[in-house]
Amino acid sequence: MAEQLAPMPEDWQRALAVVAHPDDLEYGCAAAVAHWTDGGREVAYVLATRGEAGIDSLEPAISGPLREAEQRASAEVVGVGSVEFLDHRDGVIEYGPALRRDIAAAIRRHRPELVITLNHRDTWGGTYRNTPDHVAVGRAALDAAADAGNRWIFPELGAEGLVPWDGVRWVGVFGSDRPTHAVDAEPGLERGIRSLLAHRTYVEALTEEDPEQYCRNLLTEGVRQAADRFGGRPAVTFELFPC
Repeated sequence: MAEQLAPMPEDWQRALAVVAHPDDLEYGCAAAVAHWTDGGREVAYVLATRGEAGIDSLEPAISGPLREAEQRASAEVVGVGSVEFLDHRDGVIEYGPALRRDIAAAIRRHRPELVITLNHRDTWGGTYRNTPDHVAVGRAALDAAADAGNRWIFPELGAEGLVPWDGVRWVGVFGSDRPTHAVDAEPGLERGIRSLLAHRTYVEALTEEDPEQYCRNLLTEGVRQAADRFGGRPAVTFELFPC
């Protein structure tokens, strides 16, 4: 029998999800977010870019504002009202102090106990290449969870009124091929599907399939794949790093 996944911790109140692009959270993670917000927890989103380079048929000046609007609508579906954009350039995000500083500042602003990010490794399951943007933001989020609590790293943040926050207890990596924990997907799955469908312009650029059917098939199959490791229940999986 496959090793079973532990339930994600529930003794927390605030989470911050940090990803590279609009739609990154909607490919499965949003179902977990819906479940959390239903339980009274606060979840905020921070995106490094506006996804302006993500649609080949649309120039960035048009695509960026459109994708921002779709992300805000998508977040609202799952109970997230705070969505921030760091305005790094889509497609060429650079891992380094500037990115770590921006994410550490966001952590100090939101003061989460749980930070969520996307797969930070070079591949998806050792098969498909991950994008440089995902890798850079995922790695920077892991680092910034510690940076946010150290007053001597980015001391200028303190001068800006952002006092250190060392209250991050975990970083949960969604999309990891080494999951350790999971959230029951069923309570939030329908809203997760609608949340991905809110990125209609992007979805229609990806597939000729009916957008709703595409979103439903993709997300339903994704959460079912984890069921054999979570007591037979469809699940959203995370690799959990204690801080």
